[in-house]
Amino acid sequence: MAGTTPRPALRPSAGAPHARLLGLGAYRPSRVVPNSEVVLGIDSTDEWIRQRSGIEERRWATDDETLRMMSVAAARRALEDSGVDARQIDCVVVATVSHFMQTPALATLVAHDLGTDQAAAFDVSAACAGFCHGVALASDMVRGGSARHVLVIGAERLSEQTDPSDRGTAFIFAAGAGAVVVGPGDEPGIGPVVWGSDGEQYDLIRSREDWRDVLTSDSPRMPHLVMQGNAVFRWASFQMAKTGLQALDRAGIGVDDLDCFVPHQANNRITDAMARAMKLPDSVAIARDIVHQGNTSAASIPLALERMREEGQARSGDTALLIAFGAGLAYAAQVVVLP
Repeated sequence: MAGTTPRPALRPSAGAPHARLLGLGAYRPSRVVPNSEVVLGIDSTDEWIRQRSGIEERRWATDDETLRMMSVAAARRALEDSGVDARQIDCVVVATVSHFMQTPALATLVAHDLGTDQAAAFDVSAACAGFCHGVALASDMVRGGSARHVLVIGAERLSEQTDPSDRGTAFIFAAGAGAVVVGPGDEPGIGPVVWGSDGEQYDLIRSREDWRDVLTSDSPRMPHLVMQGNAVFRWASFQMAKTGLQALDRAGIGVDDLDCFVPHQANNRITDAMARAMKLPDSVAIARDIVHQGNTSAASIPLALERMREEGQARSGDTALLIAFGAGLAYAAQVVVLP
């Protein structure tokens, strides 16, 4: 209309041109649990567990190694590795399914413990895919201008959610925490994420009980995780290989350009099947942290990265493909340059 005063345009967010990983840190619980201990509660053997999963031992948290404590420890190591002060962190993202207080988010407590300057903080519940979801969100935040430095933590205490008498899961799950600092970069350091979910198959990996059912039962106990192992194996082995190749394509590289393959540490047989399906060359280092750590859900990829770096399989500047998948069925994959 004539004479109408034009509305002022909003100022655009001043984000960084690119995002990258600046630092990595991890925390492994002190208690080492060999297969010989796990088989006492199930009809199985050490040999069977190794053949089915590749696991020889796993880490379980002690009473003092709370989810909060492990998250903070991993985060502090990532901050030190990155050279970023905690007060420079603008957002803290914790990926976990082991935080049993409905609210507040674990991330708010971690942000406080670290001494951040009132950083935004929230949890991500995407099970084993949670860490990759967090990295994708952090990359978008840095490039979009809503944060300059983001701390992403994957932390689990699945030993509490494991039924020691369940032959299908008793030997799988473990505890631990891993973290990365995401910040601005001069060149692309985190490729486009390929992610999704298949809720029609949610029943393949889930909590056995609803909390309301647990609380009203005659003998309340912690809800345990259950899994249809064969169905998960078939789905992950082939569907996730396609997702990995899509992530490579979106990042503009091929399998020959990769230095490292870091899948969610669910099962060595799944890892082998994905590597074959993607036709990874022998030059690509493959993460095998599950052998000594077990399946730590959202913490498994940063823990695996940390072990690869410690053992010299991965170096700063290497290009790595991350793939994660789990309950939901939620999944995510992205190519990253290692800090």
